Amino acid sequence: MNWYVSKLVFQVICGDGQHTAQFDEQIRLVHAEDALHAFHKARLLGEGDQLENNEQHPANVQWKFIDVTELLPLRPVTDGAEIYSVIKEETEAALYIRTVQRSAGHLLQQSLHQFTDQMLNVDQ
Repeated sequence: MNWYVSKLVFQVICGDGQHTAQFDEQIRLVHAEDALHAFHKARLLGEGDQLENNEQHPANVQWKFIDVTELLPLRPVTDGAEIYSVIKEETEAALYIRTVQRSAGHLLQQSLHQFTDQMLNVDQ
């Protein structure tokens, strides 16, 4: 059995769908004999989540499973191992860089808050 990294794409449709198209791209781990079985297993996950999400969310929000768009074998796990990469072309490089740096700042703040909370709970 092998591990695979798969990308599942869902379309999120609100109300009558008269809005800018929204897509949720999810990276999932799949354990299977080979790539063919991993692909089918990832599809089953997507189809199952579509049904589950549509049952759990209000009638005015629909999650439509589109398909599996990527499937990569997961290499042996080591510290710093790359598990996913995508190259993007952006017309506004400075805007993209600011967005990345802003996201990194938010992650750092969240991590600091979690660490501080953990330290306070240990002391109590």
